[in-house]
This record gives sequence, structure tokens and C-alpha cells, in this order.
Amino acid sequence: MTEREKMQHGLLYDANYDAELLAERARCKDLCFAYNQLQPSLVAQQEEIIRRLLGKTGQRFCITAPFWCDYGCNIEIGENFYTNHNCVILDGAKVTFGDNVFAAPNCTFSTAGHPLDTEQRNQGLEYAYPITVGDNVWFGASVTVLPGVTIGSNVVIGAGSVVNRDIPDGVVAVGNPCRVLRKITEEDKKKYGRKQL
Repeated sequence: MTEREKMQHGLLYDANYDAELLAERARCKDLCFAYNQLQPSLVAQQEEIIRRLLGKTGQRFCITAPFWCDYGCNIEIGENFYTNHNCVILDGAKVTFGDNVFAAPNCTFSTAGHPLDTEQRNQGLEYAYPITVGDNVWFGASVTVLPGVTIGSNVVIGAGSVVNRDIPDGVVAVGNPCRVLRKITEEDKKKYGRKQL
């Protein structure tokens, strides 16, 4: 079994010394670097790089530079995907976002983890577990989502949260570790005094 195959199956794999994975990450980092150097007004060129970089995109998306990922090919984004500055996606495993997902600045989605055992860790071994995000999810600033987490649809994750467990549909969840605070209700539609025009 190759190191890439081990990575895809959630097994410990050689992330630091395997030539194939090193080459894939170098290609990805070069594309990220090119993307991050573009002027913000060069939208068509930005979109072209993102479509080359990611495994799947919707028709409409906005990823605000700088943006970094490890492989790119393991990331799938739905329609109207948006990230603000400094989004990092460590995609050793699949990272799937539904439609209408918004991420504030400095969010991290990390499928990668390292063994607790120092001997294994010092050999350059790591593991990668997939992250799945539903539709209509808003991540506040500086949220970190850890390996293996599934987040439902119609969710708000509060700023600064560290999401280390699954989050169900239709809730506000906050904290470190992130916990469900409450359900999102019809009353939330009235919270900001929106007027009908």
C-alpha cells in the first residue's frame, strides 16, 4: 500500500519523507503562492487557479487571499462558498463543504493529526480523517475544525471555537471545546430588526 493510499484510508502514513506526497504538496503550495500574489481585482485569474487547485467547486465562490492548503484535490466546495483572509485547509483527507458556507478570517480546517507516541511522530507519521460541513454554515473568526468532524446544516460556530466533535443541524455552537449552546429558532429572524422594504 502506498503512503497516499494509507492517507486515504485513515491509517498512519509517512507525510514527511514520501516523495510522491512531497511532490503533490509542492505543486499545491506553488498554486497557493501564485493565487496569493495576484491583485485582488484579477478575479478571473483567481477563479482559474482555484478551479485547478480544488477537487470540486461550485459556479460561484470567493476565497479571499491569503489561502493555503496541502493538496487541494481533496477539497470540495458547494455554491456560494466564501472565506475571508487567512483560511487554511489541511486536506490529507477529504474536506467537503455544502452550499452557502461562510468562514470569517483566520479559520483552519485540519484533517491532519499526529501520533501521541513520540517515536511514531518523530518518524514523520501522521493520520488524516475527513471533515464534512453541511449547507448554510457560518464560522466565526479564528475557528479551528479538527480531524474527523461532521458539522450539520444551518449552523453557526462562534468565533474562536475549537470543534473537536460532531455538531448537529440547526444550532449555535461555541467554545473550546465547541459545544452546542442552543437551537436556532424563528425568533432569530427578528433579532436584528430587519425591516421589510
